[in-house]
Amino acid sequence: MTSKKYAALLRGINVGGSKKVPMADLRQVLEGLGHGDVQTYLQSGNAVFSSTQQDPVALARALEGAIESRFGFPVACLVADGARLRAVADDCPFPAAELEGRQLHVTFLSEQPDPSRFSAIDAPSYLPEEFRIGDRVLYLYAPNGLGRSKLAEALYRPAVLKGIDATTRNWNTVAKLVALTNDTP
Repeated sequence: MTSKKYAALLRGINVGGSKKVPMADLRQVLEGLGHGDVQTYLQSGNAVFSSTQQDPVALARALEGAIESRFGFPVACLVADGARLRAVADDCPFPAAELEGRQLHVTFLSEQPDPSRFSAIDAPSYLPEEFRIGDRVLYLYAPNGLGRSKLAEALYRPAVLKGIDATTRNWNTVAKLVALTNDTP
């Protein structure tokens, strides 16, 4: 069976001293699951690996189980192959090439949200910040960065994303993960 490159996106690790997952240990966990070409990117829970497994959801569940066994706490994981990451980048509704990486964010979602979840958000009141719903992603333009974004606070409220695993990456990280999972030589 042909091997494929994937990115694993872990939610909420190594933030504020909680849920510590050293990247060397994460690489060991992925290798222990039988994956090859394992590498990590930054300390915020991004890993790239190759696998013959073709089901990203099954890969994510296996990684979640292995992380909980190794570290003793649950961590939501989303896994995407290179083609999916490329599609997310290509479908960006904002002019990514014209923006700083800290201004544009992608929130990866475990499932497609019903647009009605966002109906209570008065988007014009947050301008110049904007968001768009994509295919199992939210794109967020926050010109002053995510940390100062009032729209991000509204989008990421539990009532809006209840029952959906979500993890956010800035555009620089998305672009790097696209490059790292590119299967073409």
